[in-house]
Amino acid sequence: MGKPTGFMEFTRETPSKRSVQERVHDYKEYIQPFTEIQLNKQAARCMNCGVPFCHSGCPLGNVIPEFNDAVYDGNWEEAYSILASTNNFPEFTGRICPAPCESACVLGINQPPVTIEEIEKHIIEIAFDKGFVKTNKPNIRSGKKVAVIGSGPAGLAAAAQLNYAGHTVTVFERDDAPGGLLRYGIPDFKLEKWVIDRRVKLLEEEGINFKCNANVGVNVSINDLLREYNAIVLAGGSTVPRDLKVPGRELNGVYFAMQFLKQNNKYVAGKDPFANPNIESNILQAELKATNKNVVVIGGGDTGSDCVGTSNRQSAASVTQFELLPKPPESRTEHMPWPTYPMILKTTTSHEEGVERKWSVASKEFIGDENGNLKAIKIVDLEWKSSADGRPSQFSELAGSEREIPCELVLLAMGFLYPQKEGLLNELGIELDERGNVKASEKTYQTSISKIFTAGDMRRGQSLVVWAISEGRECARKVDEFLMGHSVLETKDNSILQATM
Repeated sequence: MGKPTGFMEFTRETPSKRSVQERVHDYKEYIQPFTEIQLNKQAARCMNCGVPFCHSGCPLGNVIPEFNDAVYDGNWEEAYSILASTNNFPEFTGRICPAPCESACVLGINQPPVTIEEIEKHIIEIAFDKGFVKTNKPNIRSGKKVAVIGSGPAGLAAAAQLNYAGHTVTVFERDDAPGGLLRYGIPDFKLEKWVIDRRVKLLEEEGINFKCNANVGVNVSINDLLREYNAIVLAGGSTVPRDLKVPGRELNGVYFAMQFLKQNNKYVAGKDPFANPNIESNILQAELKATNKNVVVIGGGDTGSDCVGTSNRQSAASVTQFELLPKPPESRTEHMPWPTYPMILKTTTSHEEGVERKWSVASKEFIGDENGNLKAIKIVDLEWKSSADGRPSQFSELAGSEREIPCELVLLAMGFLYPQKEGLLNELGIELDERGNVKASEKTYQTSISKIFTAGDMRRGQSLVVWAISEGRECARKVDEFLMGHSVLETKDNSILQATM
């Protein structure tokens, strides 16, 4: 415990942000780093609880009190060693994770919780600056070959762990660069792509081979991989978006959020967003720009927020965001007791940049002009009834509230259903669960085909970056056991124990 009275002396602070007027004109990250004094005070607030609930709040089991203590003491090498023992990519989670660990922080019972996510990001960035992050090549190779399909956080974590175990790993990515949704789903103002490139370079130096523009099931044969590799990990993510099938859905101007975000990220990277249509079969051959348009974002989650921020940077005439559910409370209720993750109102930096938010709204129809272009959306207000646990359960339309809102661009950001079936999964004939995800238990991560394993959103459904990394790590251990009869990779619990010793 860095300072026993720290939680009484210091309050929660978050880093300063670049001004809205400045940041909406570029795609650079907007969070400014803590000063050394600020960082020391924030680490001092950690109480080193007898039962640190932050461990259970974090799917990775990050050993948070211990690395906070090391930060307070200025022992950056120890802080990095503790953090890296459970988390392969703190530079990702420190930027885009919703921080369920903070919701479980014991200090959060009656005070604002410790700024765990920001401390985590500072640890890894300082570790890179000071040269503590080095290549970790295995001393001995096992002679076993593993193919990882998908290079999002689950695929990268699985690849890293399997490489540490001594296996020869090749990662197949259907896009032109590794990263999955980290690269083309998360805007640069939240995660600049040099952060991904820096980590991928390190993984390559450790011996992992990346093959991009390699869409398994399209231009790469899965049968060839089954013959060549001793095991395969499916980590392709949950990529089929939830649609809104109302009249006018076919109009020009109604698109999925990821079509918009991916295209913009490619523009920012200086790439052609329309390249490789034969490899990436889902490429949209239409330019999506919010410039001078009235934009409506349907969906109130992080993807919707990213659409808001991107639309503002493209100089939209107006941005409106709809949410089907009622407006959440601003603080915990009796139905959201600590340390559960609270479903409370979240105002992101993208919202701060300009948006009109509407709750309890249903979209009834998209209205077009004579040329088939979107010109308005018809909506209606809803009245919700809650169930005994406080959750909205039933709604009815509010009579007389139906109206039209002018718009030329609608972005559907209502989440994802399951992984893409066409190509790889259909060709494999692999067993799926009742939700359409690849079926595999959390105990084995093994699919209905014995040498094929799966992890991340492709197995569990749409989830958080920390769950993806956790699943990739745990899946790698099961693959290692399958190949060698035992595993040299630590379980999550053992990693925590080792880091605290």
